[in-house]
Amino acid sequence: MMKVSVCVPTYNHEAYIAQMLDGALQQQTTFPFEIVVGDDASTDQAPAIIRRYAEKYPDRIRAYLHTTNLGPASPREFAGRNNVLFLLKACRGKYVALCEGDDYWTDPYKLQKQVDFLDTHVDFAICHHNVRVTYEDGSPEHLFNLPSQKAVSTVEDLLRDEWFMATASVMYRNYFLTEDFADWHAQAAAGDWALVIQLAARGKIGYLNEVMGVYRKHRGGLSNVQAPTNAWFVRNRREMFENVNAWLGYRHDAVVQQTLTKYTEQLRIIERATP
Repeated sequence: MMKVSVCVPTYNHEAYIAQMLDGALQQQTTFPFEIVVGDDASTDQAPAIIRRYAEKYPDRIRAYLHTTNLGPASPREFAGRNNVLFLLKACRGKYVALCEGDDYWTDPYKLQKQVDFLDTHVDFAICHHNVRVTYEDGSPEHLFNLPSQKAVSTVEDLLRDEWFMATASVMYRNYFLTEDFADWHAQAAAGDWALVIQLAARGKIGYLNEVMGVYRKHRGGLSNVQAPTNAWFVRNRREMFENVNAWLGYRHDAVVQQTLTKYTEQLRIIERATP
């Protein structure tokens, strides 16, 4: 069985994808791993770059170069969703390491360190680490996680609406080799939240206090659309927590209710500010 699948969704990342693939290919491991790339019908030269890498490393890279964007076309907050879901299901590894096409890894032992952690901590579902955040507009760089980041987190931390995992830092046990995503996953605009909540419901979250990658913030990033000032997105996020609460059998209802109250107030503020 393949030990690790590196899952790489990408769209119009011609300026970044080579660095991402180089960071994955430089990984030094004692186990086999694959790089599963899904390009969502980019309109730039990203597909050609990916094709060259796949031809050079056919034993390591599986590339899905979609000729039609998988969508959905609307709402815009769901952009790229179907490509991501397709890729997650295409990953054959015991573990999956996430890295979008515009981010990259800097530590050649990143995969080995995370596999060693998950192999020896069988009650953990996720392992993440720190990354450096850089900005296209020249804003000062900083680390994603603060020094106070806990070594061990649980699903309750996520249900408090705390986000402490850079996507490019996440490795998880691949439950979805044999299991389907929760019904509510497809309706959640914040797909990374939907994924990790399902994982954290199955095991703890471990943190490695090392900087092993870079998260790029730029104008093309989806975080600019999925913003706390976007009423549609805030409403969808609130609905996701309602669905998660029911899915978890209301075992964490007190925590979730605090989060729902926060989103209700946030919506009131947005609606008051809207002419």
